[in-house]
Amino acid sequence: MSSHSKPEQVVRACFDAFTARDRKAMEALLADDFHFTSPLDNRLDRDGFFKYCWAGGEEIQGFDIKHLLVEGERVFVTYEARFGKKVLRNAEIQTVRGRKVVETEVYFGWEVPHPVKEGAHKG
Repeated sequence: MSSHSKPEQVVRACFDAFTARDRKAMEALLADDFHFTSPLDNRLDRDGFFKYCWAGGEEIQGFDIKHLLVEGERVFVTYEARFGKKVLRNAEIQTVRGRKVVETEVYFGWEVPHPVKEGAHKG
């Protein structure tokens, strides 16, 4: 059983496992009925998550959590993901039940610093 008893601890442990590329730790944090959704993925199951997202995450060097809010079993997180010199800001909603993540929704953000001049629209 996971030593992470609060939803926030479970979510932070997921970010740590992803950064460390510790698949065993990540597998222990995801429920058997886990699903992952993003602009590129529609409710991938655990196997789909590891096939597409885990495998594609090798370039990520770390996450800097900027905002984290817990509301019941849902954890809302805004973070900056580091890929070498490139930094992207994303937001997620993770649902935690029984000390495991059952659902992750990722919303892709922008590069930091923002590539568009302040007050302008890229078009």
